[in-house]
Amino acid sequence: MTLIDGKATAASIKKEIAAEVEQIVSRGGKRPHLAAILVGHDGGSETYVKNKVLACEECGFTSTLLRFEDDITEEFLLKQVEKLNNDPDVDGFIVQLPLPKHISEQKVTMAIDYRKDVDGFHPINVGRMAIGLPCYISATPLGITDLLARYNIETKGKKCVILGRSNIVGKPMAQLMMQKRTPGDCTVTVLHSHSQNIKEECRQADIIIAAMGVPNFVTADMVKPGAVIIDVGTTRVPDSSRKSGFRLNGDVKFDEVADKCSFITPVPGGVGPMTICSLMKNTLLAGKKAIYE
Repeated sequence: MTLIDGKATAASIKKEIAAEVEQIVSRGGKRPHLAAILVGHDGGSETYVKNKVLACEECGFTSTLLRFEDDITEEFLLKQVEKLNNDPDVDGFIVQLPLPKHISEQKVTMAIDYRKDVDGFHPINVGRMAIGLPCYISATPLGITDLLARYNIETKGKKCVILGRSNIVGKPMAQLMMQKRTPGDCTVTVLHSHSQNIKEECRQADIIIAAMGVPNFVTADMVKPGAVIIDVGTTRVPDSSRKSGFRLNGDVKFDEVADKCSFITPVPGGVGPMTICSLMKNTLLAGKKAIYE
């Protein structure tokens, strides 16, 4: 069994990005600029945004954080999005989700200029990804494909089971794994809460990508020997032995499953670090105007 080290892989990619940024700047080019909007004080969002700002520093980017209280109006937030759309110095930006319930996440996502949508959530980027055109790919699926590529995991002709059908992970992951590319060329099955015969389907899989948000959902009796396991789950579960009072738990029962598979991602330290790293990759592409002029 090989442990897929997302933390080390992400660190290597960020070093590569930083080296390229310094080359761009030394040639008189513009340093990529990522902006982020954070509304309210959600603990998870605070942590994510803090890590994104730190990653920008590592990569040599300019970063701007716009913070607003959770009682702002939808109209006010849409005006802030419009300002960033029209700011020529900002190459890409994100609006950290979730947003307060009185603000439509769909409306805000639609308002973002797709050419600056480095989260890859805008329907234009989603649609372009679906048909294999250059675009910003949402960060978690992009990070997973990077891990598969860097660990030279064969995907061509393999049966890939994806657990979960979210717009952020499950659906785009399915699109990427079935495309004529590397990694890709898989026979893809998407399973979800209403699927039947989940265990039987998983037992046939060469690659399982678990993104259901259900701790320990994938057990040893669902995995065939030699399978590749990618665990996207990051659920906080109570743990009195930790100072924080909780630990992060994946969708895969790691201790049971690890001995059966050829490759597996841990939680934490697997897919998580690659997600922020992928946002940095998209920001570099935005700064270079590599996808949209």
